[in-house]
Amino acid sequence: MAEHQDGLTAEQLINCGHGLTYNDFLILPGYTDFTTSEVVLSSSLTKKLTLKSPLVSAPMDTVTESAMATAMALTGGVGIIHCNCDIDFQADEVRKVKKYEQGFIIDPVCLGPNNTVKDIWDVKKRYGFSGVPITDSGKMGGRLKGIITSRDIDFVDENDANHLLSELMTPIEKLTVAKYGCNLQEANDLMQQSKKGKLPIVNGNGELIALIARTDLKKNRDFPLANKDSRKQLIVGAAVSTRNEDRKRVDALQKAGVDALVIDSSQGNSVYQIELIKYIKEKYPDLQVIGGNVVTSQQAKNLVEAGADGLRVGMGSGSICITQEVLAVGRPQGTAVYRVAEYASKHDVPVIADGGISNPGHILRALSLGASTAMMGSLLAGTNEAPGEYFFADGIRLKKYRGMGSLAAMEKAGGKARYNVENDQNVHVAEGVSGSVADKGSVFQFVPYLIKGLQRGLQNMGAKDLVKLRSIMLSGELRFERRTHSSILEGGVHGLHSYEKQLF
Repeated sequence: MAEHQDGLTAEQLINCGHGLTYNDFLILPGYTDFTTSEVVLSSSLTKKLTLKSPLVSAPMDTVTESAMATAMALTGGVGIIHCNCDIDFQADEVRKVKKYEQGFIIDPVCLGPNNTVKDIWDVKKRYGFSGVPITDSGKMGGRLKGIITSRDIDFVDENDANHLLSELMTPIEKLTVAKYGCNLQEANDLMQQSKKGKLPIVNGNGELIALIARTDLKKNRDFPLANKDSRKQLIVGAAVSTRNEDRKRVDALQKAGVDALVIDSSQGNSVYQIELIKYIKEKYPDLQVIGGNVVTSQQAKNLVEAGADGLRVGMGSGSICITQEVLAVGRPQGTAVYRVAEYASKHDVPVIADGGISNPGHILRALSLGASTAMMGSLLAGTNEAPGEYFFADGIRLKKYRGMGSLAAMEKAGGKARYNVENDQNVHVAEGVSGSVADKGSVFQFVPYLIKGLQRGLQNMGAKDLVKLRSIMLSGELRFERRTHSSILEGGVHGLHSYEKQLF
């Protein structure tokens, strides 16, 4: 007689005949023989992109622009910049992330001696920095003439906006430069010795080949989990819609250096998305494409066969989404994640669990059911790096947060495109709401809290990394248990007259 085991396998849990959400079950503890700090959270975003932590910020206009995407990449995750904006704005947001932190900056912004202070102000406004090499041509590859930094223009007022940079820059004679061919460590050592903020790399003809910034050296020390591409630039994703006019958006984003495109549609199983995936993969074979949203294995099959490098799972499970309520279509998120991941894993296509995430426990449940990463909207919307301003209501510091299917979001083309709303429709059916979320502080404090929670959870399950977690889930070693309403109440704070819930 087989030895009795507590709980259920993942397959038994999902085959119960009901759609399950994250709160409907718990994971039973396993055997632990390692410390929390030994837990590794690396996971695949797509077939070719791997993250150091399985955390993704949602492509929503109240969640992810360049500040959020930069912070997410620095702390181990990735941000997907929303497309509820014009093409140039979104492409600029991608460029800001790609230029934020690098080793050798091989395509720095350059200006010429005849550019003015106004031009450097425009650079700072567009990219967030004002340290710019000056070359004779005003372009990369020109002969280096000097560098302009914030210290050179700190005391220049608006009346001197037309002052030539050649009169304000630090000339090349006063700069420390490195010769082309030096390695990154040698360049870093030279910069530390010179105590300069920028180190230009020039060839034998004095032409600018690359640039290194002191701030990047400090960032490398402060952010060991930073996700970077082969050029030492931060990884960033961006959303596009399935409309034909967004093919120009695809081109602009690819030119800006985006690492992955997320096709942003509430119902991903459509001829429009299948055609777009094929178009992108044919034109840009190396550009990673994430399809979705899907909640069934048949939906997943169509997008995988079209060439999707990753899948986004969820329909109607987000805190601001009312698709299930008003359209009677969707699927409980736990069941959706398991079923899609079950199919996608056979084709080595990673799955993003999108929706229903409101704490680290929900992320752990998604990962335990086969997701490779978890996408967060409301969980990040209250942070400093989310777009928008804070306001106070009833003494609580808040930020606005809205679904992309809300009437407010659908006033712009991106919101309409995601929910397949025709531009000439007079009546819109809202699939989301507008609301507000409490202040969560900075991503640089909040994401480490999430990471530590995930590490603690995996330790309790007996999984030292996410590969092991998936292995013990598939083998049946990882055990689950359904929860009753009473057990959910028992698992939360109860029996107190009053309490303060401080998470980190």
